[in-house]
Amino acid sequence: MHIPSMKDQVSAEEWQLRCDLAACYRLVAMYGWSDLIFTHISARIPGPEHHFLINPYGMMFDEITASSLIKVDQDGNKLSESALPVNRAGFVIHSAIHAVRENAGCVIHTHTRAGVAVSAQKDGVLPISQQSMFVLASLAYHDYEGVALHDAEKPRLQDDLGTSNFLMLRNHGLLTVGPSIADAFLSMYIFESACQIQLAAQSGGGELRMIAPEILSSTAESMKVQTSGQGGAFAWPALLRKLDRADASYRS
Repeated sequence: MHIPSMKDQVSAEEWQLRCDLAACYRLVAMYGWSDLIFTHISARIPGPEHHFLINPYGMMFDEITASSLIKVDQDGNKLSESALPVNRAGFVIHSAIHAVRENAGCVIHTHTRAGVAVSAQKDGVLPISQQSMFVLASLAYHDYEGVALHDAEKPRLQDDLGTSNFLMLRNHGLLTVGPSIADAFLSMYIFESACQIQLAAQSGGGELRMIAPEILSSTAESMKVQTSGQGGAFAWPALLRKLDRADASYRS
């Protein structure tokens, strides 16, 4: 697909955001978390308008470029040209979160097999791995109400998420919220890993050993130590280098 560059049509700040968000889409595809064209990642454009960037509905994640991303307002109106539409379900979920979370710089939603499988388990994420500890420190749940097409679901979604950064959408998938694209991506990497580990442990058939609840209280401080206080920004440059070695066209 030939998509004209928008680099000279937006601010330097928005262009950098577009490049980082396009990189996030490519990384999600690279790690095998995409679901053809059907899931979504959004990034909020700084400012009081609550505008954000989201993928054009119809493109594979490994096709996304900085210029292909669509800017929309809180009502779903396109603010940048695109021949492709915005996924209504993606708009409902992401706009609901961006509307009430000033710190939601990025929202990532996936439908991976491991994520959906654990979301269908009654007890959800179990405290059985180091990865699960990071998730459980800020985890919320939202019950399935069907495909998210209706604005009526927004208040319940907002209330269920609250101030948490990890949301398990029951019978549906995973969602992470971060102040930056890098933070949301690192959170999703950990969330997905926790789900894969849980399924692998359960497949062994033996009794699972749970981590003591008191250990959970020190998780946030442990993450700060592991990332030198930088959160997702600590790993993001290395992820971009990995992506650039494979295909740097996301920057176009």
